[in-house]
Amino acid sequence: MDHENRGWHWMSHIIMILLSLACILPLVLLFMASITDEQTIVANGYSFFPSQYSMNAYEYIWQQSGQIFHAYGVTILTTIVGTAASLIITSLLAYPLSRRDLPGGQTLAFLVFFTLLFNGGLVPTYMVYTQMIDIRDSFLALLIPWLLMNGFNVLLMRTFFATTIPGAVLESANIDGADEFRIYWKIVLPLSMPIMATIGMFQGLAYWNDWNNGLIFVYDPDLFSLQNVLNRIMNNIQFLTSNSNISSSAALKQLPSETFRMAIAVIGIVPILIAYPFFQKYFVKGITIGAVKG
Repeated sequence: MDHENRGWHWMSHIIMILLSLACILPLVLLFMASITDEQTIVANGYSFFPSQYSMNAYEYIWQQSGQIFHAYGVTILTTIVGTAASLIITSLLAYPLSRRDLPGGQTLAFLVFFTLLFNGGLVPTYMVYTQMIDIRDSFLALLIPWLLMNGFNVLLMRTFFATTIPGAVLESANIDGADEFRIYWKIVLPLSMPIMATIGMFQGLAYWNDWNNGLIFVYDPDLFSLQNVLNRIMNNIQFLTSNSNISSSAALKQLPSETFRMAIAVIGIVPILIAYPFFQKYFVKGITIGAVKG
């Protein structure tokens, strides 16, 4: 390796290290803020090395542990079921669209693309889901609205199928007597793990972080997701600490507000950080191949 290449080699390593730190340091600051004393944050702001530590935010979360653990279960179940259902529905639509011999395929693809440009708005959507489909206050309310299928994911998966699955393989399977569903299930899906993992990660993140559906369509506390429960606890703390008639108590003044906000972010992202490495090996390949226009 000559001097010029060696210099570029070290420079690229330094750049990647700096970019990695830019991604990691905010998470470190988030965690440090969650274990900082509330009054210290109010007085000095956020710091990687706070002058006084406190676990009050996590202790307050532990006091609500029964409700939070139940919400964790609802969120995990919603994420698993919703992601699996979304992958099945998305792939069942994307595979036919990837076949050039599909009658009306261009029209169907345009209709899918059209959903990316326009939507009905909140009020019509709410009326459809609550009055026509009537999924309010049910588990389906956490699965279907806005999340079950996304036009972008359909087009991304369609492009992957069209550019990656060899046409000769599909033709040979058809000659051997395999029907379309058998080709889809036995050949297309096993060859499409990169895009399936990529779309699965997109959908999993969407379901895990979703709070809007629970806020609009769910009123039963037993169906509250983790994001909804944490949001309600945060609103309760803000109400108690900001109401002058209530917050005169010394105990209420000690309620964590800023630190609790950081703590709920920590417990919300930890499962995602654990799951991400398992999807990472598929992510770059899936998003790159799927984004290439065939």
